Amino acid sequence: MVAVPEHERRRLESIADDAQPLDDLIERRLGGEPLQYIEGTAAFGPLTLDVDPRVLIPRPETERLFEIAAGMVRSPEVLVDLCTGSGALALALKREFPGSAVFATDISPEAIEVATENRHKTRLPIYIAEGDLFDPLPASLLGSVDLIVANPPYVAEVDFADLPRDVQQEPRMALVSGPSGLEVIQRIGADAALWLRPGGVIVCEIGETQGVSATSSFVDLPAVVRQDLTGHDRYVVAVKP
Repeated sequence: MVAVPEHERRRLESIADDAQPLDDLIERRLGGEPLQYIEGTAAFGPLTLDVDPRVLIPRPETERLFEIAAGMVRSPEVLVDLCTGSGALALALKREFPGSAVFATDISPEAIEVATENRHKTRLPIYIAEGDLFDPLPASLLGSVDLIVANPPYVAEVDFADLPRDVQQEPRMALVSGPSGLEVIQRIGADAALWLRPGGVIVCEIGETQGVSATSSFVDLPAVVRQDLTGHDRYVVAVKP
């Protein structure tokens, strides 16, 4: 008989009540609903953020992206988070660099709602705008951004069916980029240099098999690949000359 792992059961026990009996919560988990959606929150570094089926669940790989990015800049003035989802990266960067102006964009109106809710919850003042990648950013930021971070969709359409059942419950548009999985990464790479100041940094999360293709997508930037904590290719990092 299938059962939830003991550590998950303890977490479900902690949120069970008359409105949500433990058996109902266990049934939801066994049905493939992500644990974080059932709890309604996810930890991201020092933050606890609200998450639900409107947004991707922040993962340790993206926390590592934050750590890499934060370690590459000093006293940044302007930071940009593309495909912000729950707002995790933007809010963590604002907490790390409170004097910076942080801009977060997402094409999904539902994700914008969640990011806005998390901005209110954390009381971290960031600018949030709905739109496609760089499109909603003020033109005045061209050539002046210190740091761009992005956790874009990078799953190929053909690979979606092979994802774990609980991952498939997350927003498809936040996971699937298109036929190759590189479509959004390529669009970010085509425009990133236009927005960065000289010495500005971009850190973009990628799939573990996409290192060579992803680095070649970053026009006019000397991009390199860095690994996650499990040793897999996971990030493209570039500094504008």
